[in-house]
Amino acid sequence: MKLFAAGVSYKTAPIELREQLAVQSSHLVDAAEVLKWFGHLDEIVLLSTCNRIEIYGTTQRAGSDIKSLFQLLCSESRDLNPYIYLYDDADAARHLLRVTAGLDSVMLGETEITGQMKKAYEIARANGLTDRVLNRLFQRAFQATKEIRTHTAIGRGAVSIKSAAVELVGKNLGEDLARRSIMVIGAGQMAECCLGLLVKKGARSILVANRSFDRAIDLAIQYGGQAVCLGDCLFEMPDVDVVVAATSSAETLLYRDDIERLMEARRHRPLLLIDLAVPRNIEPTVDGLENVSLYNIDDLEAAAREAVRNRGGELAACHRIIDTHVAALIEKLDTENGRRYETDETQLLCDLANTPAGLLLQAS
Repeated sequence: MKLFAAGVSYKTAPIELREQLAVQSSHLVDAAEVLKWFGHLDEIVLLSTCNRIEIYGTTQRAGSDIKSLFQLLCSESRDLNPYIYLYDDADAARHLLRVTAGLDSVMLGETEITGQMKKAYEIARANGLTDRVLNRLFQRAFQATKEIRTHTAIGRGAVSIKSAAVELVGKNLGEDLARRSIMVIGAGQMAECCLGLLVKKGARSILVANRSFDRAIDLAIQYGGQAVCLGDCLFEMPDVDVVVAATSSAETLLYRDDIERLMEARRHRPLLLIDLAVPRNIEPTVDGLENVSLYNIDDLEAAAREAVRNRGGELAACHRIIDTHVAALIEKLDTENGRRYETDETQLLCDLANTPAGLLLQAS
């Protein structure tokens, strides 16, 4: 049985491609089942985040074309091979452990990916998409991550993309953060994390816009802000200094024409837009407007480099822990496969012995 890990990430593919491959969480199971059937896979876990779309699986078909499966996820026909990476067996296990521990993230050592990986695995396991190999692999990944967090400093002070976004807000507004107005569009986990970080940094005037007004009210109360209907958010923006878009919507929410009219109403007062969504919620051409600054997830990678340098000294220790876990996992799987082979061989001999030919051989 072949174990593999395949995917695209911020390292190999631009956001324009990643958003074409992204799978909404509500569609993860359906997409995984389609991939499993077309790829003749025995097990599968499908991971889709802002920074990576990955397939972890097992197959007994030696010649399976794993890379072609990504075409099933793509919203348009194009050559995806140059952007896809593929790892087998021990390399696949090593990749999963690195990703789960945050060692392959934009923000080295960030912890959000661990939760995303756990969620992807639990969805797959609960729907019968995993079995012995992937169950062992993912449990080992979570164990290794816990050991890395405990015995190294890789996670100390580690930040996520959302943290980088909030740092960007702080740098643009300086010490005036408490006197500036910020709108957060969205009310999911990403938006809620942004709200918490903004309040912690000193933001006091916060608007929360969401399609579900009740959810917006809940978050506004929790973080001392004001709730706004999503349809009314443009009417509130003339007095806003920063807009953070962090929804799970696959639609564009703010178009260039919207922002052009908004800037006229603001008398072209500077506006900072941060789009944390994949697919993007803000039309990219907005960035060409006067006094408008637009940043997306890929733009925040530069802000991560300093954090990467600070944590780079811990990588050697992390890799030693991962190598130890990978070696133990592969040994365990090889041992189990050997036992299964011996059991199957014994059963086959027993079955043959009860056939007419087998009885004839025994009699002779």
